[in-house]
Amino acid sequence: QVQLVESGGGLVQAGGSLRVSCAASGRTANTYVMGWFRQAPGKDREFVTAINWSGGITYYADSMKGRFTISRDNAKNTVYLQMNSLKPEDTAVYYCVADAQFHTLRTGLADYWGQGTQVTVSS
Repeated sequence: QVQLVESGGGLVQAGGSLRVSCAASGRTANTYVMGWFRQAPGKDREFVTAINWSGGITYYADSMKGRFTISRDNAKNTVYLQMNSLKPEDTAVYYCVADAQFHTLRTGLADYWGQGTQVTVSS
């Protein structure tokens, strides 16, 4: 079992930056692919980014490339999402996810999900 707890969401003005964190617990948490999804009001859940267990390989949705950066610290069992140049359309609940397989995670079928943290970008 892996438990995921997000933190760091909040309200930020357009053009600003925010970093959200995800603390993972469980014996093998640091061996999992981890990532982030988001869901805006009235919209489908959307893949944001993922990172492999070592942190050496990252994947981004096209609309986030260059603005968002995912990283992980396995010593702390924590994954970070640094978001820069935020736009009002980035407003959503951001969910931390974990799975043994990237493909499973990428398709929204990850085994483990956090409760989500709200990010609101004002114009």
